[in-house]
Amino acid sequence: MAKKLMILGGGESGIGAALLGKKENFEVFVSDFGKIKQKYKNVLTINEIEWEEGGHSEARILKADIVVKSPGIPDKAPLIISLKAEGILVISEIEFASRFTEANLIAVTGSNGKTTTTAMTAHILKEAGLSGMAAGNIGDSFARCVAEKDIENYVLEISSFQLDGIVDFAPHIAVITNITPDHLDRYDYTFENYIASKFRIAMNQTETDYLIYDADDTVITEWLKEHPVKSRLLPFSVSKKIQEGAYLAGDNIIIELDNNQLIMSTANLSMKGIHNTKNAMAAATASRLLNIRKATIRESLEGFQGVEHRLEEVLKINNVSYINDSKATNVNATFYALDSMTAPTVWIVGGTDKGNDYKDLFPLVNEKVKAIICLGVDNRKLMDTFSNMVDVIIETQSVVEATKIAYKLANKGDNVLLSPACASFDLFDDYEDRGRQFKEAVRNL
Repeated sequence: MAKKLMILGGGESGIGAALLGKKENFEVFVSDFGKIKQKYKNVLTINEIEWEEGGHSEARILKADIVVKSPGIPDKAPLIISLKAEGILVISEIEFASRFTEANLIAVTGSNGKTTTTAMTAHILKEAGLSGMAAGNIGDSFARCVAEKDIENYVLEISSFQLDGIVDFAPHIAVITNITPDHLDRYDYTFENYIASKFRIAMNQTETDYLIYDADDTVITEWLKEHPVKSRLLPFSVSKKIQEGAYLAGDNIIIELDNNQLIMSTANLSMKGIHNTKNAMAAATASRLLNIRKATIRESLEGFQGVEHRLEEVLKINNVSYINDSKATNVNATFYALDSMTAPTVWIVGGTDKGNDYKDLFPLVNEKVKAIICLGVDNRKLMDTFSNMVDVIIETQSVVEATKIAYKLANKGDNVLLSPACASFDLFDDYEDRGRQFKEAVRNL
């Protein structure tokens, strides 16, 4: 008898798990409480995989041998509670996929910088001619890649929600870029729960594995003191010298690994700013562990073009720069964005607030921001927080309207920055939809 695999959620990760389940001879059923996109329905139909949408057939799902759930479904959902009460294994697609591959796994998590670090590392692997690709939260789902490709190295961008659903997942190289309060609505508004979730990336690692992390992040360093891991620690820092790992000496990144040194000038890096120096340190350290040549790492990071929706230059109109940072879904990401602005900035902010504390942004708003445009269904908190700091603060509910107002407010030499500091689900499908709509609105000015 084929084992019954029930998949909750018909998005990218669910479809990937369904394809892998079918390949591995499971009896597969996909159930989505909402609507499944047409492109995914087509994949399911072509592959003769049963599916439903608009609700869950609970009696059928409770007969599962194994359940893979979408990262978007919280553990507190009644169906998940029922499944666990029945002793049915509920895991994430990342965990499921890892059971069917012998590939070398580099896993990257963190509140910010994980997409860029993942993309940088995958770019270095590609330039080195290694069999490798980025997957997980970036590109195709991990399970879909395992089902359809034969890859030797995966660079996986992984969220805390995906880590919550792992059991045996153990990357050879784990990276934690940083940890700042985010998604606290999913963690009982308790920062410690969120930190613990991020550190699950290292929970199954052994002495032969590696954990690369930001040694300037006191949240990470304090947690490691109290909760030691088995893996070999390779910290990176821009403020202090590191014996084994990466640090900054003047304008040079130094990576020390097994008495071997890689020196790289930050002046030649294509991505500017301290946060991108840190991303480059993490990517370069991971790449050295894979024995990639120093020259290849240097050249790759000098030629790396960045990630869509992360401080992405859209256009210059009348000498005003329009910048798409839609991927900034938390305060810390927006902090980096505002910090990197070198001209007066019209800031477009707002969306679904996840319990944000904006006080870290106050000095930057005072220094850099000339006007604020709130883009969200409910902008009260933003209006209350920032109305005394700027002369102009305006509410909008549409990206087209926000962009037109920004066009009127910005003078020559200014920046218009979309950096929402919030999730996108009030007005958009996701941060990508928000970013693309912004870019289209800019091009239509």
